[in-house]
Amino acid sequence: MTRTIVASATREIVIGFDQPFCVIGERINPTGRKKLAAEMVEGNFDTVTKDALEQVAAGATMLDVNAGVTAVDPNATEPALLVKTLEIVQNLVDVPLSIDSSVSAAIEAALKVAKGRPLVNSVTGEEEKLEAILPLIKKYNVPVVAISNDETGISMDPDVRFAVAKKIVERCADFGIPAHDVVVDPLVMPIGALGDAGRQVFALLRRLREELKVNTTCGLSNISFGLPHRHGINAAFIPMVIGAGMTSAIMNPCRPQEMEAVRGANVLAGTDRDCMTWIKTYKDYKPTEGGHAVAAPVAVNAPGEGAASNGRRRGGREARMARG
Repeated sequence: MTRTIVASATREIVIGFDQPFCVIGERINPTGRKKLAAEMVEGNFDTVTKDALEQVAAGATMLDVNAGVTAVDPNATEPALLVKTLEIVQNLVDVPLSIDSSVSAAIEAALKVAKGRPLVNSVTGEEEKLEAILPLIKKYNVPVVAISNDETGISMDPDVRFAVAKKIVERCADFGIPAHDVVVDPLVMPIGALGDAGRQVFALLRRLREELKVNTTCGLSNISFGLPHRHGINAAFIPMVIGAGMTSAIMNPCRPQEMEAVRGANVLAGTDRDCMTWIKTYKDYKPTEGGHAVAAPVAVNAPGEGAASNGRRRGGREARMARG
Protein backbone atom coordinates (compact mmCIF):
# COMPACT_ATOMS: atom_id res chain seq x y z
CA MET A 1 0.00 0.00 0.00
CA THR A 2 1.36 3.43 -1.01
CA ARG A 3 2.23 5.55 2.00
CA THR A 4 3.61 9.08 1.77
CA ILE A 5 5.02 10.17 5.11
CA VAL A 6 5.11 13.85 6.05
CA ALA A 7 5.99 15.25 9.45
CA SER A 8 6.38 18.32 11.60
CA ALA A 9 8.84 18.41 14.47
CA THR A 10 6.35 16.55 16.66
CA ARG A 11 3.74 14.88 14.44
CA GLU A 12 3.96 12.31 11.66
CA ILE A 13 1.13 11.96 9.15
CA VAL A 14 0.60 9.33 6.47
CA ILE A 15 -1.08 10.12 3.15
CA GLY A 16 -2.44 6.91 1.72
CA PHE A 17 -5.33 5.00 0.16
CA ASP A 18 -6.19 3.43 3.51
CA GLN A 19 -5.92 6.71 5.46
CA PRO A 20 -8.35 9.56 6.15
CA PHE A 21 -8.35 12.25 3.46
CA CYS A 22 -5.49 14.70 3.95
CA VAL A 23 -6.71 18.32 4.05
CA ILE A 24 -3.92 20.75 3.12
CA GLY A 25 -4.91 24.25 4.24
CA GLU A 26 -4.51 26.74 1.40
CA ARG A 27 -4.88 30.10 3.13
CA ILE A 28 -1.23 31.06 3.70
CA ASN A 29 -0.81 32.20 0.13
CA PRO A 30 -0.71 35.83 -1.08
CA THR A 31 -1.82 34.87 -4.61
CA GLY A 32 -4.97 36.85 -5.29
CA ARG A 33 -4.80 38.41 -1.80
CA LYS A 34 -3.23 41.82 -2.26
CA LYS A 35 -3.74 42.84 1.34
CA LEU A 36 -1.93 39.75 2.62
CA ALA A 37 0.86 40.20 0.07
CA ALA A 38 1.35 43.83 1.13
CA GLU A 39 1.41 42.83 4.81
CA MET A 40 4.04 40.15 4.18
CA VAL A 41 6.25 42.56 2.20
CA GLU A 42 6.04 45.00 5.13
CA GLY A 43 7.00 42.27 7.60
CA ASN A 44 3.52 42.05 9.10
CA PHE A 45 2.57 38.41 9.69
CA ASP A 46 -0.59 38.94 11.73
CA THR A 47 -2.84 37.51 9.01
CA VAL A 48 -0.45 34.59 8.46
CA THR A 49 -0.63 33.82 12.17
CA LYS A 50 -4.43 34.08 12.20
CA ASP A 51 -4.80 31.89 9.11
CA ALA A 52 -2.44 29.23 10.47
CA LEU A 53 -4.24 28.91 13.79
CA GLU A 54 -7.74 29.02 12.29
CA GLN A 55 -7.01 26.36 9.68
CA VAL A 56 -5.58 23.92 12.22
CA ALA A 57 -8.50 24.57 14.57
CA ALA A 58 -10.90 23.87 11.68
CA GLY A 59 -9.31 20.48 11.02
CA ALA A 60 -6.47 20.94 8.54
CA THR A 61 -4.12 17.96 8.40
CA MET A 62 -1.32 20.04 6.88
CA LEU A 63 -0.74 23.67 5.90
CA ASP A 64 0.53 24.97 2.57
CA VAL A 65 2.98 27.89 2.94
CA ASN A 66 3.51 30.24 0.00
CA ALA A 67 5.33 33.59 -0.09
CA GLY A 68 5.06 34.58 -3.76
CA VAL A 69 4.38 38.31 -3.43
CA THR A 70 5.89 39.60 -6.68
CA ALA A 71 2.47 40.68 -7.96
CA VAL A 72 2.60 43.36 -5.25
CA ASP A 73 6.37 43.86 -5.04
CA PRO A 74 8.38 42.64 -8.06
CA ASN A 75 11.58 43.34 -6.12
CA ALA A 76 10.69 41.11 -3.18
CA THR A 77 13.13 38.31 -2.44
CA GLU A 78 11.06 35.14 -2.25
CA PRO A 79 13.64 32.86 -0.58
CA ALA A 80 14.04 35.11 2.46
CA LEU A 81 10.31 35.79 2.76
CA LEU A 82 9.41 32.11 2.41
CA VAL A 83 11.93 31.18 5.12
CA LYS A 84 10.53 33.82 7.46
CA THR A 85 6.93 32.72 6.83
CA LEU A 86 7.79 29.05 7.26
CA GLU A 87 9.60 29.64 10.54
CA ILE A 88 6.66 31.61 11.94
CA VAL A 89 4.12 28.95 10.95
CA GLN A 90 6.08 25.92 12.15
CA ASN A 91 6.61 27.60 15.52
CA LEU A 92 2.85 28.24 15.82
CA VAL A 93 1.36 24.86 14.88
CA ASP A 94 2.45 21.23 15.03
CA VAL A 95 0.98 19.97 11.74
CA PRO A 96 3.27 19.11 8.80
CA LEU A 97 3.80 21.82 6.20
CA SER A 98 3.87 22.04 2.42
CA ILE A 99 6.58 24.33 1.01
CA ASP A 100 4.90 26.03 -1.95
CA SER A 101 7.08 27.75 -4.54
CA SER A 102 8.13 27.54 -8.17
CA VAL A 103 11.50 29.12 -7.32
CA SER A 104 14.12 26.44 -6.67
CA ALA A 105 16.27 28.78 -4.57
CA ALA A 106 13.29 29.51 -2.32
CA ILE A 107 12.50 25.81 -1.96
CA GLU A 108 16.06 24.97 -0.94
CA ALA A 109 16.24 27.89 1.50
CA ALA A 110 13.00 26.69 3.11
CA LEU A 111 14.16 23.07 3.25
CA LYS A 112 17.25 24.14 5.18
CA VAL A 113 15.13 25.48 8.04
CA ALA A 114 12.11 23.18 7.84
CA LYS A 115 11.43 20.90 10.78
CA GLY A 116 10.35 17.32 10.24
CA ARG A 117 9.57 16.12 6.71
CA PRO A 118 7.65 18.72 4.68
CA LEU A 119 5.97 18.21 1.33
CA VAL A 120 7.46 20.25 -1.54
CA ASN A 121 4.88 21.87 -3.78
CA SER A 122 5.85 21.43 -6.60
CA VAL A 123 7.55 20.13 -9.75
CA THR A 124 6.17 19.94 -13.29
CA GLY A 125 7.12 17.85 -16.31
CA GLU A 126 9.29 20.61 -17.74
CA GLU A 127 12.87 19.37 -18.03
CA GLU A 128 14.26 22.59 -16.56
CA LYS A 129 12.06 22.17 -13.49
CA LEU A 130 12.83 18.48 -13.11
CA GLU A 131 16.57 19.15 -13.19
CA ALA A 132 16.27 21.98 -10.67
CA ILE A 133 13.83 20.47 -8.16
CA LEU A 134 14.42 16.72 -8.11
CA PRO A 135 18.01 16.93 -6.81
CA LEU A 136 16.65 18.91 -3.84
CA ILE A 137 13.95 16.30 -3.22
CA LYS A 138 16.58 13.58 -3.16
CA LYS A 139 19.07 15.58 -1.08
CA TYR A 140 16.57 16.43 1.66
CA ASN A 141 14.61 13.15 1.39
CA VAL A 142 11.18 14.79 1.17
CA PRO A 143 8.05 14.04 -0.89
CA VAL A 144 7.03 16.24 -3.82
CA VAL A 145 3.84 17.28 -5.61
CA ALA A 146 4.06 16.44 -9.33
CA ILE A 147 1.85 18.64 -11.50
CA SER A 148 0.69 17.12 -14.79
CA ASN A 149 1.80 19.82 -17.22
CA ASP A 150 5.02 20.33 -19.15
CA GLU A 151 6.60 22.62 -21.77
CA THR A 152 3.47 22.32 -23.91
CA GLY A 153 1.26 23.71 -21.15
CA ILE A 154 -1.86 22.14 -19.68
CA SER A 155 -3.50 19.62 -21.99
CA MET A 156 -7.27 19.27 -22.13
CA ASP A 157 -6.67 15.60 -22.97
CA PRO A 158 -6.59 13.53 -19.75
CA ASP A 159 -4.44 10.88 -21.45
CA VAL A 160 -1.76 13.50 -22.05
CA ARG A 161 -1.93 14.62 -18.43
CA PHE A 162 -1.53 10.99 -17.33
CA ALA A 163 1.49 10.63 -19.62
CA VAL A 164 3.10 13.71 -18.06
CA ALA A 165 2.48 12.33 -14.56
CA LYS A 166 4.04 9.03 -15.59
CA LYS A 167 7.05 10.84 -17.00
CA ILE A 168 7.58 12.71 -13.73
CA VAL A 169 7.32 9.53 -11.67
CA GLU A 170 9.86 7.86 -13.96
CA ARG A 171 12.24 10.84 -13.79
CA CYS A 172 11.92 10.79 -10.01
CA ALA A 173 12.98 7.12 -10.09
CA ASP A 174 16.06 8.16 -12.09
CA PHE A 175 17.01 10.38 -9.14
CA GLY A 176 16.35 7.60 -6.61
CA ILE A 177 13.03 9.10 -5.46
CA PRO A 178 10.44 6.36 -4.86
CA ALA A 179 6.91 6.57 -6.26
CA HIS A 180 5.45 6.70 -2.74
CA ASP A 181 7.13 10.08 -2.32
CA VAL A 182 5.45 11.51 -5.41
CA VAL A 183 1.98 13.04 -4.93
CA VAL A 184 0.46 13.69 -8.35
CA ASP A 185 -1.79 16.64 -9.12
CA PRO A 186 -3.74 15.56 -12.25
CA LEU A 187 -5.07 19.12 -12.69
CA VAL A 188 -8.75 19.73 -12.03
CA MET A 189 -10.42 21.84 -14.70
CA PRO A 190 -13.41 24.16 -14.08
CA ILE A 191 -16.65 22.24 -14.63
CA GLY A 192 -18.35 25.46 -15.77
CA ALA A 193 -15.97 25.70 -18.73
CA LEU A 194 -15.41 21.99 -19.42
CA GLY A 195 -18.51 19.90 -18.93
CA ASP A 196 -16.71 16.58 -18.51
CA ALA A 197 -14.05 17.94 -16.12
CA GLY A 198 -15.45 15.83 -13.29
CA ARG A 199 -15.49 12.61 -15.30
CA GLN A 200 -11.98 13.38 -16.54
CA VAL A 201 -10.49 13.69 -13.10
CA PHE A 202 -12.32 10.63 -11.74
CA ALA A 203 -10.91 8.49 -14.57
CA LEU A 204 -7.44 10.00 -14.13
CA LEU A 205 -7.45 9.28 -10.40
CA ARG A 206 -8.30 5.63 -10.97
CA ARG A 207 -5.45 5.28 -13.47
CA LEU A 208 -2.98 7.04 -11.19
CA ARG A 209 -3.92 4.75 -8.32
CA GLU A 210 -4.03 1.50 -10.27
CA GLU A 211 -1.22 2.01 -12.81
CA LEU A 212 1.27 4.32 -11.08
CA LYS A 213 0.20 3.54 -7.50
CA VAL A 214 0.78 7.13 -6.38
CA ASN A 215 -1.02 9.39 -3.96
CA THR A 216 -2.81 12.39 -5.40
CA THR A 217 -3.84 15.96 -4.64
CA CYS A 218 -5.48 18.93 -6.35
CA GLY A 219 -6.53 22.53 -5.94
CA LEU A 220 -10.04 21.60 -4.88
CA SER A 221 -11.84 24.84 -5.68
CA ASN A 222 -10.70 24.79 -9.33
CA ILE A 223 -13.72 22.59 -10.07
CA SER A 224 -16.20 25.36 -9.20
CA PHE A 225 -14.40 28.34 -10.74
CA GLY A 226 -16.82 30.74 -12.39
CA LEU A 227 -19.97 29.25 -10.86
CA PRO A 228 -22.29 30.69 -8.20
CA HIS A 229 -22.46 29.07 -4.76
CA ARG A 230 -19.05 27.47 -5.25
CA HIS A 231 -18.96 25.83 -1.81
CA GLY A 232 -21.90 23.60 -2.76
CA ILE A 233 -20.07 22.30 -5.85
CA ASN A 234 -16.87 21.85 -3.86
CA ALA A 235 -18.67 19.91 -1.13
CA ALA A 236 -20.30 17.60 -3.70
CA PHE A 237 -16.96 17.09 -5.44
CA ILE A 238 -15.11 15.97 -2.31
CA PRO A 239 -16.70 12.55 -1.70
CA MET A 240 -16.65 11.83 -5.43
CA VAL A 241 -12.90 12.40 -5.81
CA ILE A 242 -12.25 10.49 -2.60
CA GLY A 243 -14.29 7.60 -3.99
CA ALA A 244 -12.23 7.75 -7.19
CA GLY A 245 -8.99 7.49 -5.21
CA MET A 246 -7.78 11.00 -4.38
CA THR A 247 -5.91 11.05 -1.08
CA SER A 248 -5.39 14.77 -0.38
CA ALA A 249 -6.43 18.23 -1.54
CA ILE A 250 -5.31 21.82 -1.15
CA MET A 251 -8.44 23.54 0.13
CA ASN A 252 -9.87 25.92 2.72
CA PRO A 253 -10.67 23.94 5.89
CA CYS A 254 -12.50 26.91 7.38
CA ARG A 255 -15.59 26.13 5.27
CA PRO A 256 -17.83 23.91 7.42
CA GLN A 257 -19.81 22.54 4.49
CA GLU A 258 -16.67 21.23 2.79
CA MET A 259 -15.14 19.83 5.97
CA GLU A 260 -18.39 18.01 6.75
CA ALA A 261 -18.11 16.41 3.30
CA VAL A 262 -14.53 15.33 4.03
CA ARG A 263 -15.43 13.84 7.40
CA GLY A 264 -18.53 12.12 6.05
CA ALA A 265 -16.54 10.63 3.16
CA ASN A 266 -13.95 9.34 5.63
CA VAL A 267 -16.72 7.61 7.58
CA LEU A 268 -18.20 6.01 4.47
CA ALA A 269 -14.80 4.99 3.10
CA GLY A 270 -13.99 3.26 6.37
CA THR A 271 -10.94 5.42 7.10
CA ASP A 272 -12.51 7.09 10.13
CA ARG A 273 -12.17 4.07 12.39
CA ASP A 274 -15.29 3.44 14.45
CA CYS A 275 -16.52 6.87 13.25
CA MET A 276 -14.57 8.38 16.13
CA THR A 277 -13.57 11.65 14.43
CA TRP A 278 -17.16 12.19 13.27
CA ILE A 279 -18.54 11.46 16.74
CA LYS A 280 -16.01 13.69 18.52
CA THR A 281 -16.66 16.54 16.09
CA TYR A 282 -20.45 16.39 15.87
CA LYS A 283 -21.71 14.79 19.11
CA ASP A 284 -22.82 18.24 20.27
CA TYR A 285 -24.03 19.30 16.83
CA LYS A 286 -26.55 22.12 16.83
CA PRO A 287 -27.80 23.62 13.56
CA THR A 288 -27.68 27.39 13.37
CA GLU A 289 -29.74 29.79 11.32
CA GLY A 290 -26.97 29.80 8.72
CA GLY A 291 -27.20 26.05 8.40
CA HIS A 292 -23.74 25.35 9.77
CA ALA A 293 -22.89 23.10 12.66
CA VAL A 294 -21.91 24.34 16.06
CA ALA A 295 -19.37 21.69 16.89
CA ALA A 296 -16.07 21.39 18.68
CA PRO A 297 -13.32 21.58 16.03
CA VAL A 298 -11.43 18.32 15.80
CA ALA A 299 -8.52 17.63 13.46
CA VAL A 300 -9.38 15.40 10.51
CA ASN A 301 -6.70 12.96 11.66
CA ALA A 302 -5.57 12.31 15.20
CA PRO A 303 -1.79 12.57 15.72
CA GLY A 304 -0.03 9.44 14.65
CA GLU A 305 -3.11 7.62 13.35
CA GLY A 306 -4.59 9.66 10.52
CA ALA A 307 -3.66 10.52 6.99
CA ALA A 308 -0.87 12.12 6.60
CA SER A 309 -1.17 18.42 0.12
CA ASN A 310 -4.59 23.60 -8.86
CA GLY A 311 -2.61 23.60 -11.74
CA ARG A 312 0.43 25.73 -11.25
CA ARG A 313 0.02 29.15 -9.72
CA ARG A 314 2.59 31.68 -8.58
CA GLY A 315 4.78 29.72 -6.24
CA GLY A 316 4.00 26.43 -7.94
CA ARG A 317 0.40 26.85 -9.00
CA GLU A 318 -0.06 29.00 -12.16
CA ALA A 319 -2.82 26.80 -13.51
CA ARG A 320 -4.90 27.06 -10.41
CA MET A 321 -7.81 29.11 -11.67
CA ALA A 322 -8.88 30.85 -8.47
CA ARG A 323 -9.43 30.35 -4.81
CA GLY A 324 -13.01 29.66 -3.77
